[in-house]
Amino acid sequence: MKADYKNWVPKSMVVSLWASFVVSSLLSVLFGLKDIKILKGLFAVAAIILLFYAVWMNALYRAFDYNGKRKMAKEIIEKTAAYVHLPEGGRGLDVGCGSGALTIACAKNNPQGTMVGCDIWSGAYKAVFSKKRCEDNAKAEGINNVCFEEGNAIHLPFDDESFDALTSNYVYHNISFHDKKELLLESLRVLKKGGCFAIHDLMSKARYGDMEAFVKRLKEEGYEDVQLIDTTDGKFMSKKEAMFLGLSGSTLLTGRK
Repeated sequence: MKADYKNWVPKSMVVSLWASFVVSSLLSVLFGLKDIKILKGLFAVAAIILLFYAVWMNALYRAFDYNGKRKMAKEIIEKTAAYVHLPEGGRGLDVGCGSGALTIACAKNNPQGTMVGCDIWSGAYKAVFSKKRCEDNAKAEGINNVCFEEGNAIHLPFDDESFDALTSNYVYHNISFHDKKELLLESLRVLKKGGCFAIHDLMSKARYGDMEAFVKRLKEEGYEDVQLIDTTDGKFMSKKEAMFLGLSGSTLLTGRK
């Protein structure tokens, strides 16, 4: 049995785009033969747009493939996990664990502790990610110091200061109609005094607002070694890759409570 962390870009999405492109192209040709110029033009434009997105999403799918050549997702997961350190007998939390990749990577690096992965496993990724997939992946990797629970990042089902480490990867930017800094504070709520955190996300100003001010706030509240690390400067990916893959603004927020 081999772990299957799936792709951040669902294969069904790529297939649907290519299928839509083919249908639009055929309809454009059909209406052209019938000399219905308006519909021919509309479907021709639609075909061009769909072709662009199909090619782009296919490129993303290949880049994020765990078994592919670039293995972008695997690299990001492993490099984020490297920032997570648990004390003997400690517990860490991975918010929005998806298929369990980051939870398991952190557990591998911290055999002296336990990692908990939580997710709502719903929405666009419901058919791809699940609690069972997480558990199957942990079993396939031979990792026993993990467990997975249902939990929403908007209001985590955990007590204050109940974890020694906190991590997350590309989660909060997907949550609409909620202030991203408030979501961060909700996650940091469950972190013990002295616990470390490593949160990776698309922290552009448009999504998150002034993160420098947020870092200053955390420091004023007693958090230590708080940093915003640009992961598109070669640490996780190049700026060109980030721009092409739609990952511009990728930033790692690290520190200690």
